Amino acid sequence: MRDVTGQNFGLLIAYVLPGLTALWGLSFFSDTVRGWLSGPGSEQPTVGGFLYVTIASIAAGLTVSTVRWMTLDQLHEATGLRRPPFDYTRLQANLEGFDLLVRHHYDYYKFHANMLVAVAFTVIARHFAPQSAVPPFDGLDLLGLFLLAVLFVGSRDNLRLCVRTHKPNYVAKLLMWPSAQIFGRWPAGD
Repeated sequence: MRDVTGQNFGLLIAYVLPGLTALWGLSFFSDTVRGWLSGPGSEQPTVGGFLYVTIASIAAGLTVSTVRWMTLDQLHEATGLRRPPFDYTRLQANLEGFDLLVRHHYDYYKFHANMLVAVAFTVIARHFAPQSAVPPFDGLDLLGLFLLAVLFVGSRDNLRLCVRTHKPNYVAKLLMWPSAQIFGRWPAGD
């Protein structure tokens, strides 16, 4: 991933950034992880160190994503955001539009939802770390609660945009994508 492009931006925001946040939470329990994030002291950062943290962030991000699926996705579904029926036979004809929907909404949903899980873990980890000298509630906790609320609302809105029936004027904004044909909501040819 030499350059950040439209093709890999979604992976960066959905897995690497939440994974790095989760590593920060893990650093409260592990001197090794703390060393990865703080660097080797007065020495210059190394390419190997950067690569190691990046790979660890991706692994942590994928783990966070699994926790998200187990918790937040189930909560959203239980509160009315259900995935519409999906007709895979219509996907090939609408692949470009489907890819656009993923880039415009689902990648951001994964960022908001995965980051919500990672921030919650980090806020909790600050207090339960073995040598934690954090007061019961401080300014960072207040910031964490604010972020959790913002990320929850953002995740819900982006997921709502993914699962709703899109009207033609909205679709026109997404380059005339016949979205509902994939989901079986419009008659073919409309």
